Amino acid sequence: MRTRFRRLVVAAVALVTGATALPAAAAQQQDRQEHPSHGGLSAVIRYTEYGIPHIVAKDYADLGFGTGWAQAADQVCTLADGFATVRGERSRFFGAGAAPDFSLSSATTNLSSDLYFRGVREAGTVEKLLAESAPLGPSREVKDLLRGFASGYNAWLRQHRITDPACRDAAWVRPVTAVDVAARAYALAALGGQGRAVDGITAAQPPTVTSSTAAPDASRTARAARALFAADTADMGSNAVAFSGATTANGRGLLLGNPHYPWQGGRRFWQLQQTIPGRLDVAGASLLGSATVSIGHNAYVAWSHTVATGVPMNLHQLTLDPADPTVYLVDGTPERMTRRTVTVAAQDGTSVTRTQWWTRYGPVVTSLGASLPLPWTTTTAYALNDPNAANLRASDTALGFSRARGTGDVLASLRRTQGLPWVNTIAADAAGHSLFTQSQVLPRITGELAQRCSTALGRATYPASGLAILDGSRGDCALGSDPDAVQPGIFGPAKMPVLKDAPYAENSNDSAWLANADRPLTGYERIFGTIGTQRTLRTRGALEDVAALARRGGLTVRDLQRQQFANRVPAGDLAAGDAAKACGALPGGTATGSDGTAVDVSEACRVLARWDRSVHTDSRGALLFDRLWRRLPASQLWKVPFSATDPVRTPNTLDTDVPGFATALADTVAELRAASIPLDSRLGEHQFVARNGQRIPVPGGTESLGVWNKVEPVWDPARAGYTEVTTGSSYIQAVGWDGSRCPAARTLLTYSQSSNPASPHYSDQTRLFSKERWVTFRFCEKDILSSPALRVVRVSER
Repeated sequence: MRTRFRRLVVAAVALVTGATALPAAAAQQQDRQEHPSHGGLSAVIRYTEYGIPHIVAKDYADLGFGTGWAQAADQVCTLADGFATVRGERSRFFGAGAAPDFSLSSATTNLSSDLYFRGVREAGTVEKLLAESAPLGPSREVKDLLRGFASGYNAWLRQHRITDPACRDAAWVRPVTAVDVAARAYALAALGGQGRAVDGITAAQPPTVTSSTAAPDASRTARAARALFAADTADMGSNAVAFSGATTANGRGLLLGNPHYPWQGGRRFWQLQQTIPGRLDVAGASLLGSATVSIGHNAYVAWSHTVATGVPMNLHQLTLDPADPTVYLVDGTPERMTRRTVTVAAQDGTSVTRTQWWTRYGPVVTSLGASLPLPWTTTTAYALNDPNAANLRASDTALGFSRARGTGDVLASLRRTQGLPWVNTIAADAAGHSLFTQSQVLPRITGELAQRCSTALGRATYPASGLAILDGSRGDCALGSDPDAVQPGIFGPAKMPVLKDAPYAENSNDSAWLANADRPLTGYERIFGTIGTQRTLRTRGALEDVAALARRGGLTVRDLQRQQFANRVPAGDLAAGDAAKACGALPGGTATGSDGTAVDVSEACRVLARWDRSVHTDSRGALLFDRLWRRLPASQLWKVPFSATDPVRTPNTLDTDVPGFATALADTVAELRAASIPLDSRLGEHQFVARNGQRIPVPGGTESLGVWNKVEPVWDPARAGYTEVTTGSSYIQAVGWDGSRCPAARTLLTYSQSSNPASPHYSDQTRLFSKERWVTFRFCEKDILSSPALRVVRVSER
């Protein structure tokens, strides 16, 4: 190992300094070279197949520089759009009434987004967090990465002409600062808290004397909260499984990560390798704007994340002074709210000024989305507590993962930094260990506190969803602190659900309870998630698959690859046969649609019976079942109800006797025929994305079908099918170790590296995804240098 590492150091240092000539093959491939400046930031980027950059630098500032430069080369428009967001400049450039892309908050208009982010900027929130000493604030290495990233992004802008039509010659593409880069990380951290409530924060205004608003209905609010925090309705999700050495062919661990993230906008992943000789060597994918690897592997350990069920916020119900609705009482003592007056520049040269209202608990909020109003009356208001609004530690957590030598180091990084706001972590290592942990930054809401301090509304919302609403008028209802917590008011690591060295550890966005169905996790607080409740079909299908793999044993990376693209439809296995039989039993082969029209469905019966229960692009009948499944009444699906004693196999048995079944079948057949789509057509003919005028078939299926390889496409009957993917499988990695010097890693970035239609890497990996093929990742130096696509770029500030 030392000999290999010495060779890596020598090769990398030679590349950084330019002191040695490249191999002849590399020299022929090199079509661009920019010599490092003396004294300025610089890096060497080696590009291999599919435009994957392998960045080598001598320190963290230079590594950030190379990362910012390379991200800008692929994603300058998306990055610039996000920087305009966190600077509060969207109204000025895009119009106040237009909508952002929801990448960095839930704001429904640019004005709402700007009012929030300008407020964050003017309050100096990010600067204050940057000034905190580690571990409460970022480490020196992370600050260097942020500074370097900003410099690299700016250097690329100075040195290049933008060809992407999305922002070519746009005034909003401007240089950035390290604070801008940190502000983007801050926005991602607060995404599940303040970011979820931006409209409610910026619209909150004191009631007038004449205003009268009814108090929220408890049962309606509980239902809305349950829907708001439900895993199967979120715009992000994921699957991941770690297998221990007890299940593998060679006694080493295996990891398959399959995050489901947006295919457009600022929450895309971007693939890379980062190397500082002697200090860091890690590969994986970063969320755009990040200078660290978010999901990835090194020579010893691999990790992935899944969106967790923990609720990263709570509310405090305020009792107001009858004489002044901007004064609230705590233990009978009045406290005046803090006014935050924010001015936003508009597109026409005018400006908009609004006031936000802040309390000791956080901002006053009047809604959590349109379905969950929280009216500010003359007697009551609601303040939002978001502990991640004081969390700029995720980059240090990621850096700890990048330097880890095993799952123990991954867990140690989580415990030391506590930086992850809304995800679980699943990891495996070369020594054969597996790990699942829900190490989230969550408000310290215990069952005892919720019982003692919940308001009437909170007594409905907390059991239903994990959203606590506490009595803000009582000082004894403060959240308190755990002795091992990095910041006050959050849970310490000792309270987090953790599963070590199980044969498999899996999560598909349900709670931690069944990370391993044979070793259920219990004893955690409700805010982390539920115990003993019904799992989603995706979780159930995943547990069936991975448990079967673990029982079989002898697993290799190839088994992970097969699992990713098995494209099995658990809903189809449970229901397609019964649906076909019930269809065949309909009198005359007809069913009545919702408009009263009789529809001949006899062909649909045959198609459903013959369907292979998969969603490969060549699967016939998959589209018919998908469209039918979306119409079936969810509350009346099953004859056999859920049982906590058999959570993987229940509920089951499709109830085809309900009137809604025949109606849904008729409407589905009519819909497909109206769109001129044959009932037995191949899925890929009607589930595709268009890239540069060419259709690329897309495998996979929607959340409710339970497919591991999840995609959420947009139905467009005018174009005969699903014509775009909003979210789904994104950066996929299957990683293992075979005893050689290099990890065995297969990866795939489904939407490709660049969002620029002029880039050769705009859709190349998307075509691989369509064909269910993988990229063999080049981690070791010898593999990088032997790439037939090798292109070496030396980048610098000048």
